Amino acid sequence: MPGTNLTREEARQRAKLLTVDSYEIDLDLSGAQEGGTYRSTTTVRFDVAEGGGETFIDLVAPAVHEVVLNGDPLTPEDVFQDSRIALAGLPQGPNVLRVVADCAYTNTGEGLHRFVDPVDDQAYLYTQFEVPDARRVFASFEQPDLKATFQFTVKAPGGWTVVSNSPTPEPRDDVWVFEPTPRISTYITALIVGPYHSVHSAYEKDGQSVPLGIYCRPSLAEHLDSDAIFEVTRQGFEWFQEKFDYAYPFGKYDQLFVPEFNAGAMENAGAVTIRDQYVFRSKVTDASYELRAETILHELAHMWFGDLVTMEWWNDLWLNESFATYTSIACQAHHPDSRWPHSWTTFANSMKTWAYRQDQLPSTHPIMAEIGDLDDVLVNFDGITYAKGASVLKQLVAYVGMDEFFAGVQAYFKRHAFGNTRLSDLLGALEETSGRDLKTWSTKWLETAGINVLRPEIETDADGVITSFAIRQEAPALPAGAKGEPTLRPHRVAVGLYDLDADSGKLVRGERVELDVDGELTAVPQLVGVRRPDVVLLNDDDLSYAKVRLDEASLAFVTEHLGDFESSLPRALCWASAWDMTRDAELATRDYLSLVLSGIGKESDIGVVQSLQRQVKLAIELYADPNSREALLTRWTDATLAHLRSAEAGGDHQLAWARAFAVTARTPEQLDLLEALLDGAQTIEGLAVDTELRWALVQRLAAVGRFDEAEIAAEYERDRTAAGERHAASARAARPTAEAKAEAWASVVESDKLPNAVQESVIGGFVQTDQRELLAPYTERYFEVLKDAWDARSHEMAQQIAVGLYPGIQVSQETLDLTDAWLAGAEPNAALRRLVSESRSGVERALRAQEADARHA
Repeated sequence: MPGTNLTREEARQRAKLLTVDSYEIDLDLSGAQEGGTYRSTTTVRFDVAEGGGETFIDLVAPAVHEVVLNGDPLTPEDVFQDSRIALAGLPQGPNVLRVVADCAYTNTGEGLHRFVDPVDDQAYLYTQFEVPDARRVFASFEQPDLKATFQFTVKAPGGWTVVSNSPTPEPRDDVWVFEPTPRISTYITALIVGPYHSVHSAYEKDGQSVPLGIYCRPSLAEHLDSDAIFEVTRQGFEWFQEKFDYAYPFGKYDQLFVPEFNAGAMENAGAVTIRDQYVFRSKVTDASYELRAETILHELAHMWFGDLVTMEWWNDLWLNESFATYTSIACQAHHPDSRWPHSWTTFANSMKTWAYRQDQLPSTHPIMAEIGDLDDVLVNFDGITYAKGASVLKQLVAYVGMDEFFAGVQAYFKRHAFGNTRLSDLLGALEETSGRDLKTWSTKWLETAGINVLRPEIETDADGVITSFAIRQEAPALPAGAKGEPTLRPHRVAVGLYDLDADSGKLVRGERVELDVDGELTAVPQLVGVRRPDVVLLNDDDLSYAKVRLDEASLAFVTEHLGDFESSLPRALCWASAWDMTRDAELATRDYLSLVLSGIGKESDIGVVQSLQRQVKLAIELYADPNSREALLTRWTDATLAHLRSAEAGGDHQLAWARAFAVTARTPEQLDLLEALLDGAQTIEGLAVDTELRWALVQRLAAVGRFDEAEIAAEYERDRTAAGERHAASARAARPTAEAKAEAWASVVESDKLPNAVQESVIGGFVQTDQRELLAPYTERYFEVLKDAWDARSHEMAQQIAVGLYPGIQVSQETLDLTDAWLAGAEPNAALRRLVSESRSGVERALRAQEADARHA
């Protein structure tokens, strides 16, 4: 039985048989405030290529009342099973199918999600359909290459607003009848329904006018900085339309900040949904605004990459995600009015770090992945598809030239507008405009897995003049279980030579050489005869995707002067290299801590500072010799407090250090300070202990046993919002008692009542790295319940359990053995096997790093 799965071969056969013309979808959501189910009526018109054919339409619904094919009623009990409605004996040519069903509201963030705001007790709805969840709301041929027009009619409670892909009409008797959409895929259709607050504007330039809307719940309206959101949106419209040479393809552009959203955002055509945590209730650092802007631009880029032109099947998902990622960051870097011209620094420090981590897991895969079915793609929204793909595109731009690259993109959009494509369609367009043969490049970069390592090999004479310079490329063995072979690849790289300027005290680049690296060893004759600098940095400007190592002399110099680079990007590249060496057990955790402490005080980029804070905490908790862990934590926590006290009052760095201190405070005196900051007995000049920071303090005090239910409940009374509910749930689960852990475990594993966002918060509170002994009994229990939980829950909810409750903090051979025994005996499907294997890999890596750190004790 297929269950809710769909194979690529099934999709291919269905696409050969059918051409889908249109959907008319009528939804009665008038009872949404009460919840339960709603009536869904779908009329789909499609053409059949060959008479007598058989196929199916997808539907996930508690009940089907009518199935009428070409005017003939079919018996629902006979044709509806296993989330499919069988369609047999189809005549050649036009067909009309009508399906009437009861569909269910969800609390999992899939299909039509229903949320009740505790502030006003009103229900708020939104759809999330990627990958295969439009079928939870209406009967559909659920695959990206069967595009059609969609016309929605929605009955909603009085006073509510309904937003969809088409411009919002005036309702009649609380019924909203939308105009049909252009031809789009099922997964980017959308409905957002409820008493939402909205702000409206327009993008206007050169006679073009696109209506813009921003929506959120009324309880967040006071925090909605719509002017800033509109500003970034307009910059994206301007830059993308110029670079793509194709006007925005839809009738309007709404951005809707919705509750309990599983992802960052979703590119529904003309109606983008975004997690409402991006409506900032409290002070955040500029890094948060930069991340929000990147998300806004990423989704806007999808209007072309993904919505206008869509991949034929999910193996080319990267055509959507990598391009949206690359172009969003390029817009931030190059738009003349951008607040974040340093966005490639952020990319190097965060996105590429994610990609490097993902590419060293047993689940690593080519950018163009083999996707056999929906189970495969559901776990493929990963660091390869987004970050590695975008990194490779950045290198491709350096390789062919930016003008030539975008000329190819322009031809691609014009040629395939409102259609579906494969990789070969894009590469063909790029070859035409660049004049380069990209077949070898594609084979080695897009169709192979794994990561290369680049190392400099430098020889000098007695006077310090370089006599030989070469770049050695390594292709490490792929992780055990990964498919494929190690591959040496062509790289476009720059080599930067940096010296410490005596006057400014800054590391300044003196020379830069850009070249193609291919094969095992590439000579760099341009640097022969040059005096050896203080630091040699491979992959300067971060053109390529590779792990980079510093030579011994450069590493020694950087260890003392990493914070002295004049520019943020080379600093980020060195920080990333040091972090990667720590993860690879080439640099002891204690030495990584020393490196960070020596340079972080000079680091001006707040995004880099926050990444380093997270990485240090993780390294000490998981990669440090357990016998040294407490001493290293004490050293780090003392440093966070010192930086907090010395940071500029009211600045981003002060807030970042306050949060870093809050999550690691441990001594009685430090915990006293947390309590004093909460009740106002102590203050730190410039530090606003606002709602979100208060919850960070409360959660830490709960985790160490200082706060219990009374204090948590009192804080929730101060913040009776959806966010407050999540924070309180996390704090309760964090308490260091057997009873609190049992209660949290039962609420997640033994019950399915928690909505997605609350379940995620409970899991986050449950797992505390300084509660290893208390949590140890749950290691075996995890493996006992995992398979049943996976089979019983929706994908999003099951994935939270599989990943979040894996005993990754129990770094031991016993954990590996239990994992191996489960993998051998439980017969999980491919998606679950992948998630557990990835988690296992983290424990294995931590063991190696702990051994390396112990050798340096």
